[in-house]
Amino acid sequence: MAKPVVAIVGRPNVGKSTLFNALAGDRISIVQDTPGVTRDRIYADVTWLDHNFTMVDTGGIEPESSDIILRSMREQAEIAIETADVIVFVTDVRQGLVDADHQVAEMLRKSKKPVVLCVNKVDNFEKFMPDVYEFYNLGIGDPNPVSAASMLGFGDFLDNVTAHFGPSSKIEEEDLRPRVAIIGKPNVGKSSIINKLLGEDRVIVSDIAGTTRDAVDTVIKRNGTEYVFIDTAGLRRKSKIKEEIERYSIIRTVAAVEKCNVCVLVIDAAEGITDQDTKIAGIAHERGKGMIIIVNKWDLIEKDDKTMNKFTQDIRTKLSYMPYAELLFVSAKTGQRLPKLFETIDAVVENHQMRIQTGVINEIMAEAVALNQPPSDKGKRLRLYYITQVSVKPPTFVIFVNDKELAHFSYIRYIENKIREAFSFRGTPLKFIIRERKED
Repeated sequence: MAKPVVAIVGRPNVGKSTLFNALAGDRISIVQDTPGVTRDRIYADVTWLDHNFTMVDTGGIEPESSDIILRSMREQAEIAIETADVIVFVTDVRQGLVDADHQVAEMLRKSKKPVVLCVNKVDNFEKFMPDVYEFYNLGIGDPNPVSAASMLGFGDFLDNVTAHFGPSSKIEEEDLRPRVAIIGKPNVGKSSIINKLLGEDRVIVSDIAGTTRDAVDTVIKRNGTEYVFIDTAGLRRKSKIKEEIERYSIIRTVAAVEKCNVCVLVIDAAEGITDQDTKIAGIAHERGKGMIIIVNKWDLIEKDDKTMNKFTQDIRTKLSYMPYAELLFVSAKTGQRLPKLFETIDAVVENHQMRIQTGVINEIMAEAVALNQPPSDKGKRLRLYYITQVSVKPPTFVIFVNDKELAHFSYIRYIENKIREAFSFRGTPLKFIIRERKED
């Protein structure tokens, strides 16, 4: 059974993201004093007592706004309301009851969903309780006084939220779904790719570079398999980062890479691969993630029979440290080759967790050594005694040798290539640990 979804809504700057972060136990949403900083829905799994639920943070609802970003945020909040089982309506005791609160309350009444009214910033219950009673005027139930910043009043509040759940919210097994992080520079089409795959405007897309500031999780089901796509904020060059918001985005992109199985690096075909792309790819490579490179906007490129080869060669040259990466040329606009992404993800996930029997891997190494003798230095030759796979995600091998100093990088790369010739391991890095063992 699916976990219940709890959406946190309210007008901008009432502390929704602070409440979300306090409940999620991590700084997942951007928190700033600037209204409208949380632009996209953010998801997190929350456990309270024996209940497990998914919480959604939304951009603030501005009922009358015509600004393009605020309008998109309102639409995102409306989608969150539609998909939620329970809605947490956050208000601000310090600002008091305002007209916009009444407008949001009216929108929530029309949704016919259970609503838990949360009055935030009640740092002193004795001082602020008379002001809390004012919120009864909204006519959507008892106000729950909390302080998100000080983490006060959460117990009763969460009891009221989980009271609306059915029995399906009990703690579930570990999530084994493939997790895919969409990474890349701003404005290369990361959100457009997810929207095309999903068939709905799930992530805000506009021509303003960097509109996706937060990492957003989207579940897409295909052929009976669920995939969790993490759309990350685009990484900018550090010299361009002037706002604290952008700093949070970079941290979040790294965090998204940490929690995924496979990274999909999106490159703009019109720009080609840039130095910034190579740095972003390096984040995934260093963390041992599966890698797929997507060249997006391929429909905009004038092509002949050599164009794709030239692009491929350029990417392979600049990303020479990850020759294993899978490569797809797609168009988010037309959907060209996008369905192939799923079968590529499946192959990379399988390779990322592949195990090879010890006997087989030692046969491959022995054959490689016979074909190409290990290096020697000052009369002493490298001897490779034994190899074994010790873990997966990524596949990790330990090689026992007589002298670590003699195990040059180039020879270990040669052993890696021989293993890849036998088992491919497309889309996944391989990690090698060299251990020294005294000769008998």
